Amino acid sequence: MSAATTRSRTPDRLCAEAVDLARAAAEEVAAPGVVGEHVGLVSEGDRVVTHFFECKEPGYRGWRWATTVARASRAKVVTLDETVLLPGSDALLAPEWVPWSERLRPGDMGPGDLLPTDADDLRLEPGFSGEEEPPPNSAVSEEMAELVEAEDAEVAGGPPASLPVAPLRGSISAVAEELGMRRARVLSRYGLHVAADRWEEAYGPKTPMAQAAPATCMSCGFLNPIGGSLGQAFGVCANEFSPADGRVVSLAYGCGGHSEAAVMPKPPRPAAPVIDETKVEPFPLRPAPDSGSVSVTADESAAELGHS
Repeated sequence: MSAATTRSRTPDRLCAEAVDLARAAAEEVAAPGVVGEHVGLVSEGDRVVTHFFECKEPGYRGWRWATTVARASRAKVVTLDETVLLPGSDALLAPEWVPWSERLRPGDMGPGDLLPTDADDLRLEPGFSGEEEPPPNSAVSEEMAELVEAEDAEVAGGPPASLPVAPLRGSISAVAEELGMRRARVLSRYGLHVAADRWEEAYGPKTPMAQAAPATCMSCGFLNPIGGSLGQAFGVCANEFSPADGRVVSLAYGCGGHSEAAVMPKPPRPAAPVIDETKVEPFPLRPAPDSGSVSVTADESAAELGHS
């Protein structure tokens, strides 16, 4: 049976009247002067009532002192159960706690910080530790490596004297070393995709910088290629004036610092004004009178001034 069905809806009369007992218990636990007015009560069950008092403690807005009292069956004396400070509906609460692994953001790590990685991290998968043994007929098995070394020694006249043990060129360890897999764990396919999506979002073809670039990083001389499968789509920018300097950029990314953007685009020049100097148009200096006399033009006025 659930607690909701066992709780009595009607508070016990003697427990509900024990306000003074509940207040005295709250004042004994709290600091002097922080227990306020009685703000209500609630029935917790048969003969069990919780009284609420306003909390006047600075910084605990909306909190309430809760004192629970009880009475035994057929008893006339109400006894004290417990006193606690509880938040109300409008109480100021701290934000919900979030594990560090979920609230960690890129750039939060500082010098000396350690970031442990889970054993089942989806971004990683086991690498080659040297303990796995390839099949006997494998191209990288020890038997095949010995045959390769023996053939090389026969052709070259034996191994050099400075090498007491000839390197196993055909061993799986040598192949793993060449592929960069001599680690406990390496990037999984999921880890590669997550990294590629993150890099392309920051320095990819859909960014405003790439949209306004004269060309892509594919043809830029400042692009430094990277190895592995990610090298098919990404590289490292080596232009100190580029906003992506030292960052992994998509080959489809671009910026104004492209190595081949040597010629600066010239601003458009407006067309030269057209002036017709072969035609003279008389312009009246004074309006013509209503008597019908001819208005004096600029040429006539100049002539009159010359004769005078």
